[in-house]
Amino acid sequence: MKRTLITNDDGIDAPGLHQLAATAADHGLDVIIAAPARDSSGASAAMSAVAQDGRVIIEERVLPGLPGIPAYAVTGTPALAALLAGNGAFGDPPQIVLSGINRGANAGHAVLHSGTVGAALTAAANGCRGLAISLDITDGDDTTRHWDTAARLALALVPILDDLPDSTILNLNVPDRPTSDINGLCRARFGRFGQVQMRIAERGSGYVRTALEDTGARLEPGTDMALLADGYATVTPIQPLGEAPVQLPGLAHLLATAS
Repeated sequence: MKRTLITNDDGIDAPGLHQLAATAADHGLDVIIAAPARDSSGASAAMSAVAQDGRVIIEERVLPGLPGIPAYAVTGTPALAALLAGNGAFGDPPQIVLSGINRGANAGHAVLHSGTVGAALTAAANGCRGLAISLDITDGDDTTRHWDTAARLALALVPILDDLPDSTILNLNVPDRPTSDINGLCRARFGRFGQVQMRIAERGSGYVRTALEDTGARLEPGTDMALLADGYATVTPIQPLGEAPVQLPGLAHLLATAS
């Protein structure tokens, strides 16, 4: 059985995480949960934590419906939870990290800010296989959502993780509908925008107020957001940041001019 870490950025009490852990266990994976104690959405791959005397605070939990699955609430970010697990903080290091199921799509270039994706990328950069999973939700009651659809598709993708290049993860986005109503599972390219975009709503002396606006009007054919809107589940391979293949001629001359 492959040792599998379940984490997320919505917090350890989120229903998507519970469904993902239960489905992974049902598929025979050796599951352990380590997730933020509270919502850490937008944390990207940050490594911040609440510490006392230099120690990251961790609380062991028993989660409803998940008997026998070790679970730890980490007072830190999703990426930190993944890094701690990879270094043996919760027993044997995982071979696979499943991050999600996020409440809301992680699509377009907005994945840069996603704690869900950040945890999977951090795991991949440290030798694990990673998969980030999100359900396309914007509002409403979480108890009526099709978390099971996203969980089933995620576990269907696990066998191909070993075939990916090193440090590569998959980013899965799933429409909020029964599995039988999914129009297909396909590879998608990133759109220029995510599900929402931040704007400045108000500016005053000593403060700004932000708001989120829907970017649905900017859907581009063939992108993750466009395919999601058409009822397709989408998969996009992602690699951690690396050097860009860009030449920088004349650096020695620039140093001379700065002297």
